[in-house]
Amino acid sequence: MYPRLLLALTPLLLTPLAHAVDCDNAADQATMNQCASQQYAAADKELNALYQQITARLKGNPDSKKLLVGAQRSWVAFRDAECKFSASGVEGGSVYPLIYGNCVTELTKARVETFKTYLKCQEGDLGCPVPGV
Repeated sequence: MYPRLLLALTPLLLTPLAHAVDCDNAADQATMNQCASQQYAAADKELNALYQQITARLKGNPDSKKLLVGAQRSWVAFRDAECKFSASGVEGGSVYPLIYGNCVTELTKARVETFKTYLKCQEGDLGCPVPGV
């Protein structure tokens, strides 16, 4: 009975290997699109972690926290609209997810750098909206 169970589970054990993507050697459009999606997901995860750190520092200042939430929502709307426009020349084509994905990734990485700057502010920096720790 045990060998049959092992044989039945083998495809499930190998599935992660079959779905692993080598983004450094992506050779077809579907793989490139998948890699762009993965890169965006990583940048977005980092952005969300930094956003949580900033909101934690602003917990004693509800007005600033409200401004951050509004700014972030506006930034997300801008990012999405900008990238839709940027990729509009290839809309409907197989390369669209790659072009759009690269755009949202790059803009998200830029926002990550902005958030990192906010988190490094020195005490007394009047131009910084996020208090130091």
